[in-house]
Amino acid sequence: MSHSVEMEYRRLGNTGLKLSVLSFGSWVTFHNQLGNETARACMQAAWDAGVNFFDNAEVYAGGKSETIMGQTMRELDWPRESFVISTKLFWGLRDGPNTKNTLNRKYLMHAIDGSLERLGLDFVDLLFCHRHDPETPVEETVWAMTDIIASGKAHYWGTSEWPAEAIEEAYEIAERFSLRKPVMEQPQYNLLWRERVETEYAALYEKRGMGTTIWSPLASGALTGKYLGGIPDDSRAALPGYEWLREHILKPENDDKVRRVLEVAEDLGCTPAQLAIAWCAKNPRVSTVITGASRVEQVHENMGALDVIPRLDEDLIARLEGRA
Repeated sequence: MSHSVEMEYRRLGNTGLKLSVLSFGSWVTFHNQLGNETARACMQAAWDAGVNFFDNAEVYAGGKSETIMGQTMRELDWPRESFVISTKLFWGLRDGPNTKNTLNRKYLMHAIDGSLERLGLDFVDLLFCHRHDPETPVEETVWAMTDIIASGKAHYWGTSEWPAEAIEEAYEIAERFSLRKPVMEQPQYNLLWRERVETEYAALYEKRGMGTTIWSPLASGALTGKYLGGIPDDSRAALPGYEWLREHILKPENDDKVRRVLEVAEDLGCTPAQLAIAWCAKNPRVSTVITGASRVEQVHENMGALDVIPRLDEDLIARLEGRA
């Protein structure tokens, strides 16, 4: 399925690295909902649409997501220099004081090797600290990340869902000791969840040139309208372990926002998912919008957001945001 609008490539914050404005992530789907065949079809469809950034994490499906993605990339025989891949470290894969929920040096040095082994790669392009660890000094983490980059196992590092003050502390430490600065953050961002990207991080774009690779543009599917009548049995929110998602999604005040998305999408002749993704991409602070899919048709649909981005004008955005 071709799109009339070509993929756009944006710089990741102040770096020289360019990412496709729509990217592909494997958060819940790989292994949990997706086998190798489907994963390959989805990744190929994203690649064909111009996607060059593929997002992963150590913890996704207990490491199996990295294995599937790495295997798929080898089978598809993509030249390594042509794609950007990330992983994220923090949660850990085994219980123990230095193997779970930490960003200490020992864990990070082991964890990057484990990720690379599963991916079958010599290095990742982007390495994220998957959450903030209040028990490890930020300085220790910045040093470890600097050493991982110096060893050639990653090219850039950043954070995911860190408080702004901790990110600023990392920048200050990096400056003080001439270490590698974090260059990107991976926060949740969508029409239901705006505060962090639009307000909390505002100074970090201005002062630090931080890039963002945002996740959950559809608010875990809520913005497609599929939860307006309750939770379907086959949806992610029905999976065991995702109770938090149900609480996060099913708030009565969200229903009005979702209905606005459905109305504007109908006027534009696009799907609610395409509109929700396009809205995220309209924010110039967003370097890339990470999309997910459990079947290849969803990849085609998500990529159709490229056609919607140029059509989203100020009036439509005001309507979507409930300002008109």
